Amino acid sequence: MESFVDQSGLLAAQPVVYNVCNFTKPASGQPGLVSFDDVTTMFHEFGHALHGLLSVVKYPALAGTNVPRDFVEFPSQFNEHWAMEPSVFANYAKHYQTGAPIPGELAAKIRRAAKHNQGFALTEYLAAALLDMAWHMLPEGAAAGDVDEFEASALRRFHVDFPLVPPRYRTTYFAHIWGGGYSAGYYAYLWSEVLAHDAYRWFEEHGGMTRENGERFRAMILSRGHTSEMVPLYRAFRGKAPSVDPLLEYRGLKPETHAHTAPR
Repeated sequence: MESFVDQSGLLAAQPVVYNVCNFTKPASGQPGLVSFDDVTTMFHEFGHALHGLLSVVKYPALAGTNVPRDFVEFPSQFNEHWAMEPSVFANYAKHYQTGAPIPGELAAKIRRAAKHNQGFALTEYLAAALLDMAWHMLPEGAAAGDVDEFEASALRRFHVDFPLVPPRYRTTYFAHIWGGGYSAGYYAYLWSEVLAHDAYRWFEEHGGMTRENGERFRAMILSRGHTSEMVPLYRAFRGKAPSVDPLLEYRGLKPETHAHTAPR
């Protein structure tokens, strides 16, 4: 997702936003079919697009997705949930020749597959995020000494030193945090996911996909840009601080205790 024009009340500018999806080109004469990963990516990027399109702020520098990294990924990760919301899923998950809807058992397999190997995935991510933090918490001018020893010591200190689950990126090739813009911020995608699942839980608790619920999310989150600090903005929408429990349940790392409005 990117924008040609950011929304601005000051400049009377309406947003011009686009999504580009790099799907595999089909063979000659064949339909363009996409994987479920591609579908999820499309929903994700359209979440960014909605964040830009529904902005209602005065200054363009505060509009739409011009927010901190963890909050810019929140609406996009949240929007991924609707890819398998039954009323949405039924509109596009059909056999390309017969038009028959995808069988329920296959949809259930997709949901179960999302929980596969999540213990490994979460641990390797946390190890990398904590390693990023360790490096950027060093005082200015401090010498880290031996790089490999510093890394090993940091992983032990944060209790994520598991030989069978190494960090997603080792220090020596962790390009994100060395000039890649994520200095001390690699954790942001996971925190965004906490917000995304917690916000979706609010929808489940309040009747799911309704016009009223969508309007609340638009007015209190998507339209606000960076006109407020993000913590009070989210608390006002949710009515409380975000909980990590929905994320753990979604990843299959904690038994589900909530009665979902839609099959998962």
